[in-house]
Amino acid sequence: QVQLVESGGGSVQVGGSLRLSCAASGYDYRTYHMGWFRQAPGKEREGVAAVADNGWVKYADSVKGRFTISKDSAKNTLYLEMNSLKPEDTALYFCAAHRYYTDYATLLNSAVYNYWGQGTQVTVSS
Repeated sequence: QVQLVESGGGSVQVGGSLRLSCAASGYDYRTYHMGWFRQAPGKEREGVAAVADNGWVKYADSVKGRFTISKDSAKNTLYLEMNSLKPEDTALYFCAAHRYYTDYATLLNSAVYNYWGQGTQVTVSS
């Protein structure tokens, strides 16, 4: 059974940094596309960063240059390094995975992901 467990969220001040982790189990991690998504109160879930099984990486424009997604295949863990955090980054962050055919354009489309973690809260205060 596929399981995704996020950790690393917390409260930071503007300009601070956090690293989120997503521990994956129950499947061949290397053959799945994985991504980070976030949802703020009253807003729709949005894609933040994703990495395809072939190495494609895609970021939302709002986080380019500040966030970095990476995988540690030996640990079956996905990371999201977040720097220069802003109040608008405040949200519940989710890790997600799928293994359907994908192209670069759909990497940040949450509708194609069928496995989700429970989320970890990130709060950025000024």
